[in-house]
Amino acid sequence: MPKFCKYLLVSPAVCGVILFVNTAAFAGETSSSSEINQPQVLANPDIKEKDQNIGQVTSVSQFSDVQPTDWAFQALQSLVERYGCIAGYPNSTYRGNRALTRYEFAAGLNACLDRVNELIATATGDLVNKQDLATLQKLQEDFSAELATLRGRVDTVEAKTAELEANQFSTTTKLQGQVVAVVSDVLSENTVNGAEIADKNTTLGVRARIELVTSFTGQDTLFTRIQANNILSPNIGTPEGNLFFAGEDGTTNAAIDALYYKFPLGEKTQVIAIANAGAADDLTSTVNLFDGDGAFGALSTFGTRNPIYNQINGAGLGVTYEFSEKLALSLGYLSGTANNPTPNNGLFNGSYGALAQLTVKPSDRISIGLTYINSYNQPLLTGSNAATFQNIAAIQGLPEEEVAFSSNSYGVQASIGITDNIVLGGWAGYTNSQSLKGNGGDVDIWNYAVTLGFPDLGKKGNLAGIIAGVEPKVTTSNIAGLASDPDTSYHLEAFYQYKLSDNITITPGVIWLTSPDHNNDNDDVVIGALRTTFSF
Repeated sequence: MPKFCKYLLVSPAVCGVILFVNTAAFAGETSSSSEINQPQVLANPDIKEKDQNIGQVTSVSQFSDVQPTDWAFQALQSLVERYGCIAGYPNSTYRGNRALTRYEFAAGLNACLDRVNELIATATGDLVNKQDLATLQKLQEDFSAELATLRGRVDTVEAKTAELEANQFSTTTKLQGQVVAVVSDVLSENTVNGAEIADKNTTLGVRARIELVTSFTGQDTLFTRIQANNILSPNIGTPEGNLFFAGEDGTTNAAIDALYYKFPLGEKTQVIAIANAGAADDLTSTVNLFDGDGAFGALSTFGTRNPIYNQINGAGLGVTYEFSEKLALSLGYLSGTANNPTPNNGLFNGSYGALAQLTVKPSDRISIGLTYINSYNQPLLTGSNAATFQNIAAIQGLPEEEVAFSSNSYGVQASIGITDNIVLGGWAGYTNSQSLKGNGGDVDIWNYAVTLGFPDLGKKGNLAGIIAGVEPKVTTSNIAGLASDPDTSYHLEAFYQYKLSDNITITPGVIWLTSPDHNNDNDDVVIGALRTTFSF
């Protein structure tokens, strides 16, 4: 008979006997389809799961909380030492004062009846006296309805379990998925860098993901994600305002988008080995309420996380050590050319990003991240054309594959829960990039933002957000032909994430860029987007 972790009390009116049983498994019996197996129905929520594992005892003295002066001591002693249908908790306690349901009582009674039948069948019937049999017969009659109900429930549960086991996808893997559908458009008439914005058509794009989450030990995770993405950001002549969930080529070709294995190394250390498409949020916390990886939270790349994090992508290794619940250190190395054996590529000779972050949580509502990133040939992805080095190859007169620059970036991120429904956050990032070919030189790049979030606004699960900041801007430059940005462009973004159901979320939002590309000669640009996220 399968075990369930319960015990049983009988009032003094029925022989003053306390029955504490874990079905007939306490006596070492085997299971059958008609016996009790209801751990979920009978589980006590007030007892921790690890303490519900009950073990057989052979002497009442093994219970640390049962004394000879207890009113039911003799009855308990008889059930333990005479009939062997009593069990206890791993910490050697009996917990005889806890109340029980009628179903629990019926289940325990059924177990003791089975035990008595076993004793009789094995020619040890002399151990069962007439008084005990009369008492058990009376209990069986009084609880006949409950016993019948339990047997019926067990038969149903076992049938359903057998069906699930026969048709389950995997014993180790969970299948989940997500679809992000986006309608977007440029809502303003604009000229940027001397050219009128041409990409002003309303578009509909979709990002679809299928994810396999596997665990072999219960503590490790093998994560495999297959993705197809044909969403494109509006081309406004600058990387500013890019949509985080946008793809690269606009096709619907499916590919393995992410593959990693995460496992514990001791009690305080987590290790992650990433084979493909790793990012900063796989290595550490980006300390931003709006970082929902494109499916939730902010719409733009800039609003999702501090742009210095965008230098971390590819394949590699990460380690996080938790000194305590309030302090953790994350280290990681990802290469964007790890699988490329050609010259100036590979795991260590091509583009890479190395991260070190100290994450501090003084309280449940406050998180602070102190970040350092060293990278090679890894642009910021968002900001002005100069800050993202989009035209550095042309400026230096070099083929794109021969462009080489290294960067050192420093960032501070913070999130402060003022109340349960108001979260103030933000970040500041500084990057110094050095050109390693051509005429050399270096540039200083700054970015910063302030965020204000309103969790559960209007309904539990909703999120409203406001982002105001400056996307990466070159403040000084001595690279020949790469001038510093003349002016300052401001990024203003607002969205309202509404939870239609547990599986569907809809997010309308607006991105307003003043003086795009940090140039006052450019007209302001307004981008609108409506994102719908389906999770399953």
